[in-house]
Amino acid sequence: MARLKVTQTKSYIGSKQNHRDTLRSLGLKGINSVVVKEDRPEFRGMVRHVRHLVTVEEVD
Repeated sequence: MARLKVTQTKSYIGSKQNHRDTLRSLGLKGINSVVVKEDRPEFRGMVRHVRHLVTVEEVD
């Protein structure tokens, strides 16, 4: 199964509380923090919710 590498590129200061909660549930703790997880529909939905704060790459 494919894996996604998600990097937080922008700060969550000034964003909505549900965006902050989504970043925490993804495992991102601050700018430049990285998490690699399996490509699942639930994970993609969370990433789509905060797409303005993160970058996504596919990892083999």
